[in-house]
Amino acid sequence: MSSQTITADAAGTWKLGDLPVHRLGFGAMRLTGSAAFHHGTPSDRDRSIDVLRKAVELGVNHIDTAAFYFSSLRSANELINSALAPYPDDLVIVTKVGPYRAYDGEWGTSARPEDLRGHVEENLRQLGRDHLDVVNLRRMPRYDSIAEHFGALADLREAGLIRHLGISNVTPRHLAEARAIAPVVCVQNRYALDRPDPDSDELLRLCGEQGIAFVPFYAVAGEAAERGATTAHDEGVRAVARAHGASPAQIRIAWTLHQGPHVLAIPGTGNPDHLAENVAAGAIRLTDEELTRLNRTRREAG
Repeated sequence: MSSQTITADAAGTWKLGDLPVHRLGFGAMRLTGSAAFHHGTPSDRDRSIDVLRKAVELGVNHIDTAAFYFSSLRSANELINSALAPYPDDLVIVTKVGPYRAYDGEWGTSARPEDLRGHVEENLRQLGRDHLDVVNLRRMPRYDSIAEHFGALADLREAGLIRHLGISNVTPRHLAEARAIAPVVCVQNRYALDRPDPDSDELLRLCGEQGIAFVPFYAVAGEAAERGATTAHDEGVRAVARAHGASPAQIRIAWTLHQGPHVLAIPGTGNPDHLAENVAAGAIRLTDEELTRLNRTRREAG
């Protein structure tokens, strides 16, 4: 398939609260280096800025980021600010708070509820915004409940620093816990074709019933996670890719989007060519037979 003229609107749209976005978005984690965080070599700054600008040119209006997305030389938020400010009116920037990394890249103590205002203000400063469109509370393993943390973000929403709230790395009971405090517009969990997960399957279902966006991360990376896109593709994935003249990564994105109209994809890359391919995946329409084959692959992976 040709990716040269396909734009993000081919994937359809959804709303994060009152903010419409194309279902094919962009994850900023890989902008900072050959692998996320300090795992790889820092990216070329001009190239990363070009990727962001090209993403917007291709109709991407949903960017996922975080203040802790940085390598030894690059900050995702700073790149977004430099590339795109003043921001297009329809651009929705989603960030997340909770985890913390020190300047040397080491992971520090996860935020307490009273720390979250500082996390929000740091994202505001780096992005050059006076409010954040959507903030996801990333649940940290040391905390069983998210009520206090989510409540602190709800207070910041009431104060006008945040427009909408989401949650990440959660189970169904955390979604219920959060919704008892304030509206939830998105749930961001690890979810991939080759990684069965009953909790995330249930969240996918619940979000569909409740009109909440479900936003998988590592949908393309798979088990490679923050180190980059997986190359371990099942033969079923490769066969479907051949049938569409597409790459296995594009089929993984297409399968993700086929999980429901409320599902958003946020593949990330620092490569302009990969960006165009990722966006073009939003135009792939899988047949029922192909979906059955891919779903069988997922079951067998478990």
